[in-house]
Amino acid sequence: MTVHRLDRAEARRIVVRAQLLDAPRPADLLAVVRGLTLLQLDPTAAVAPSADLILWSRLGSSYRPAQLQQALERDRTLFEHNAMVRPMDDLALHLPSMAAWPAREAPREWLRANDRFRRDVLELLGTAGPLPSRDIPDTSAVAWRSTGWTDNRNVTQMLEFLMMRGEVAVAGRRGRQRLWDLAERVYPAGTPLLSAAEAQRMRTARRLRSLGIVRENAPGSPAEPLSVGRTGDEATVEGVPGTWRVDPESIGRPFAGRTVLLSPFDRLVHDRVRIRALFGFEYTLEMYKPRAARRWGYFALPILHGDRLIGKVDAGADRRSGTFLVHAVHEDVPFAPAVTEAVQEQLEDLSAWLGLRLSRGS
Repeated sequence: MTVHRLDRAEARRIVVRAQLLDAPRPADLLAVVRGLTLLQLDPTAAVAPSADLILWSRLGSSYRPAQLQQALERDRTLFEHNAMVRPMDDLALHLPSMAAWPAREAPREWLRANDRFRRDVLELLGTAGPLPSRDIPDTSAVAWRSTGWTDNRNVTQMLEFLMMRGEVAVAGRRGRQRLWDLAERVYPAGTPLLSAAEAQRMRTARRLRSLGIVRENAPGSPAEPLSVGRTGDEATVEGVPGTWRVDPESIGRPFAGRTVLLSPFDRLVHDRVRIRALFGFEYTLEMYKPRAARRWGYFALPILHGDRLIGKVDAGADRRSGTFLVHAVHEDVPFAPAVTEAVQEQLEDLSAWLGLRLSRGS
């Protein structure tokens, strides 16, 4: 059994390369999403929508949000599912889990009780889709009950459930409103049918390749686990207790870094335990904290310089005044003049990409 012994610098470089944040930049949008395996969608746009900010971090100012919309809605090279954008090439890896959904009894029972409602939705989409949820009548026999915001939101809940089952799909967006259609009109015909075990094996291999190095049983979210099991090779990292799983093809490759501002939802910093162990970087998204309890800011952008995470930028886009307002640059360690200049260049580039005037404030 191969056990790779890595120092922290090599481990960090494996992570940065896997996340396409080294130099040179990747070629295009599709190459980025294929490499990352996903883009997380989030409604927060304190600077820009997170998916767009993640793509800007990798592609730079040549990227335009309209390119993502075109890939999703016209080219169909990407698809949206469960608040994630994924390559259409990977659809086969997700169809078995869609076919097995739901695992829990509560949604199964609600779908059984509302089978007529389900058929009504599918029939309407078949004749009039794509449609926003507000154009779909609620013919439910039993209301959806929840202690959260989904209580009695029966149309939205049915559409979400049918999306999870692979019966309907997001065909596009009108503003923030999703447009729903039959999955067969969004997903390509002839997608290979894989066994659940084969699809899981391939998804796990893709996940490890996109993360580079990760704990065997790293925590994740229900939408996207971080665990990779026994995929890849075992590795140890100098000065860090325990073992890791590493993509063996990522070891020993040349590295050239650059300076990058990251979304708080970027996959590089998503696993807070990993970035603390490998990068010595502490980070918390503080948008849910009271202002007085924040150390770095409402939507602080982590700063990557080479293979180090070196600070955070407290900034926000004020579109009413036409400014990209930088409240503070928090230096985890004092910046050398060249680093200060590189960070400033990134702030200017981001501001220009947003179409806003860069401004320093308090």
